[in-house]
Amino acid sequence: MNRALLIIDIQNDYFPGGAMALEGSPAAAERAARVLAAARRHGLPVLHVQHVSLRPGAPFFLPGSLGVEIHASVAPIAGETVMVKHYPNSFRDTGLQEALRALGVGELLVMGMMSNMCIDATVRAAADAGYAVRLAHDACAARALAFGGVSVAAREVHAAFMAGLQGLYAMVCSAEELVEELAAGTGS
Repeated sequence: MNRALLIIDIQNDYFPGGAMALEGSPAAAERAARVLAAARRHGLPVLHVQHVSLRPGAPFFLPGSLGVEIHASVAPIAGETVMVKHYPNSFRDTGLQEALRALGVGELLVMGMMSNMCIDATVRAAADAGYAVRLAHDACAARALAFGGVSVAAREVHAAFMAGLQGLYAMVCSAEELVEELAAGTGS
C-alpha cells in the first residue's frame, strides 16, 4: 500500500509569540521535522496543509500575515504539494482527495496542529474515506479549553483526542516509531 506524509497546519501562529500559541508546539514541530526528514530520505510523497482563515473577524491564520506561513521547521521544498484549506477538515473543498488518488495512496502518516480541531477532523475524514491512518501523537499539539465551567489542560485535551482516535480511526504512535518504520521499510 502506498503511503504519504500529511503535515497539517504547523504554522507560525501556533508557536510562542503567534496569535494562537499552542502548548508544546516547538517540541511537536521538532518531532514532525524528524518524521519529515525520514519521509524525504525514503521517497514518500509529502503533502503540506496550510490553513488560511477567510472567516470575518478571525484572530489568526490571516491571509498575508507572517502567522499564516508554514513554520520553517517543516517548510515545503520543491516538488512537495501544499494544499490551502479554509475549514478544519483538510479534505473539505481542497484537492487533497484527488492528489492522494493520483499518487495511489492508501495509508497516511499524519501529524500537525491542533489535536482537537484540524487533526481530529482530518483523521476522521481520512478513515471514513477508507485510508489507513498512522497518527504521530507527539508531533501534534493542543491548547487548554474550557466548557461548562470546567477548565481542561492542554495535555488532557490532547490525550482525550488521541484516545478518541486510537483504534477505530487511526493507529496512534510516536514520531520515533514512524521514523524507525520508514528506516526499516515496514508499516501497516
